[in-house]
Amino acid sequence: MKIITRFPPSPTGLLHIGSARTALFNYLYAQKEGGKMLLRFEDTDKSRSKKEYEEDIFKGLEWLGMGFSEVFHQSERTLVYRKYLEKLLAEEKAYYSDESKVTEFKSEGDESENPAETLIDAPLRVIRLKNPKKVITFNDAVRGEISIDTTELGDFIIARSIEEPLYHFAVVVDDFEMEVSHIIRGEDGIYNAPRQILIQEAIGAPRPVYCHIPFVLGEDKSKLSKRHGAVSVNEYRAMGILPDALLNYLALLGWNPGTEKEIFTREELIKEFSFSKIQKSGAVFNLEKLRWVNREHIKNMPLPDFKKLVLLWIPKEITTLPEWSDDRLNRFLPDLKDRIAVLKEINDLANAGELSYIFDKPQYETELLLPKKGEKSKEVLVSHLEKVVDFISTIDATKLFNKDTVKEAIWDYAGEQGRGNVLWPMRVALSGKQKSPDPFTLSEIFGKEQTTIRLQSAIALLKG
Repeated sequence: MKIITRFPPSPTGLLHIGSARTALFNYLYAQKEGGKMLLRFEDTDKSRSKKEYEEDIFKGLEWLGMGFSEVFHQSERTLVYRKYLEKLLAEEKAYYSDESKVTEFKSEGDESENPAETLIDAPLRVIRLKNPKKVITFNDAVRGEISIDTTELGDFIIARSIEEPLYHFAVVVDDFEMEVSHIIRGEDGIYNAPRQILIQEAIGAPRPVYCHIPFVLGEDKSKLSKRHGAVSVNEYRAMGILPDALLNYLALLGWNPGTEKEIFTREELIKEFSFSKIQKSGAVFNLEKLRWVNREHIKNMPLPDFKKLVLLWIPKEITTLPEWSDDRLNRFLPDLKDRIAVLKEINDLANAGELSYIFDKPQYETELLLPKKGEKSKEVLVSHLEKVVDFISTIDATKLFNKDTVKEAIWDYAGEQGRGNVLWPMRVALSGKQKSPDPFTLSEIFGKEQTTIRLQSAIALLKG
């Protein structure tokens, strides 16, 4: 069986996080089965469809790395729909009807706060499908067998006119013509299925496999919306969330691998994904959990890849500081990697003055070198720092100058003299901050020469 899935967003809003999760499940299944995913813009609502929304959706999917084999626009397929409408009219499976109100349903790919349907109030000569008024039974890959009596639907409207098909009709024709094998969509699509199956039968289309997935919910268990915070994919991109981390987290919203494992690469998600592991109940979106998943992906990232991202996010003014160098940056990367959960925090650290001392000599008052508890004598602190300089000078040139060798050289002395008395002024001398990484980590970042220079500057400051 040729596997073809589709993601059909309406360009009437930004790419919603719930829509991205729907696209992801389509993508994962198609990838696992060696099939393909189509992107279909359901843009027949000309008054609400906007080019900027289409671009946002396209860019968001592209950033997430969810490849699509082909891109379609319903607005370009009017003649196709007309052909099928004329056929149904000729076969007397549909008929014209004079109406004053028409109900239009939203696109499946629209998970925004747009209403589920809109009423169009105007005199129209619409086209209705003759409903055989029977019970429709279909098998859902997540929820099992579902039966719905279509009698109450009556002869429902499938087009405003021969040139204007409504949502349900256009979707069925598109899925048939594009040979879509699996329809993976939100659980509200269950209520659309009876109409669409009746249309499939009327035009002679085979029934695809249905898979209705649970909604993404806010913390209050209601459907995720703007009141819960950021809901657009590109808002999370601007926040510094990694695309693979967002995919990882979205996959876990409604899908459970059956193990305790939570961090997945894209390849692992594709390998593990199956309909049988999709849950029926809604999944709660939690920003802190997303941040945690993102932190883990950052930790697992190779340093060269992390460096490329840092260079994109670090403010330009940091790169113009006197001691900025590729070597210094490389030595700083492991510490920075451990400190952030999202890439935007690189910028936040810079704005808070937490990066400037890495690439420029720190400025601070003498009193900051005095430990909060313990030794207050400047003369004694000078003695401690001079001793630290001596210890650092004894680190053999054949050894790596790193946090481990620096700690090994100083640790026993610091223990004898009181660690706060030795390590506090050492750390302040290197960073000029009350809070910063430990002095051993800082020493590794600065290297032997710069560490010694900063310690000697502190000694000179204490001597006055």
